[in-house]
Amino acid sequence: MAYHVDMKLTNIAEFKNNLSKFISLVEQGEIIEICKRNIPIAHLIPLEPKNKKNHTKLGCGLGSVTVKGDLTEPMISENHWEMLKL
Repeated sequence: MAYHVDMKLTNIAEFKNNLSKFISLVEQGEIIEICKRNIPIAHLIPLEPKNKKNHTKLGCGLGSVTVKGDLTEPMISENHWEMLKL
């Protein structure tokens, strides 16, 4: 039983001139075969599957922060700001 995997073929010069295009294809899950004078020398394959899911649960940090003071007021008074003493 043989499996045929569709992959893009490119020579080094074309790969170099269109690098961003080929990187985009790899991000979409494509495999790129890079050739030197039409002889395959390397495969560029994606590291991770394209579907990345967010594993953060809503409310997981609830109660982990305590706010002390008024967030709308400056932390230091204006007479301590060096940039205002011009």
